[in-house]
Amino acid sequence: MSRYGKTKIVDNKEDFYSPMLEERDIKSIVQMETVMLHNPTIAERRQIRTNTHIWKYSDRYYKLANQYYGDSELWWIIAWYNGYPTEANVPIGAALSIPLSLEQIIQVLEL
Repeated sequence: MSRYGKTKIVDNKEDFYSPMLEERDIKSIVQMETVMLHNPTIAERRQIRTNTHIWKYSDRYYKLANQYYGDSELWWIIAWYNGYPTEANVPIGAALSIPLSLEQIIQVLEL
C-alpha cells in the first residue's frame, strides 16, 4: 500500500521555478501532486486498535513497520499516525501508537 497510489502526476510550469527551468533548459517539471492525508478524528482513533511502543535510541520507523506489518515500506503509517514526520522528531521515551489493522488505516485515509 503506497501512500502515492491515487496521486496525480502534474506538469509543473509555475513561475517560481522559472530560474531553475531556464538554467536546466527545460520547459517544465513532471512531478507528483502533494499528497494530503486525512488526520483521524478522536472518534476514529478510538476505533483503531493500537500497540504502544516506547521510542528508544536506535529505533527506526522502517524497523517498526517491518515488525508490525511485515513490510518496511509502510513506515510512513507510523510517522503519519503519530505526527512525527521523521525519526529525528521523535524524542527518546515518547510513547508511539502503532495502528495494528491496515484495513482500518486504509478506511481512515480514504475519507
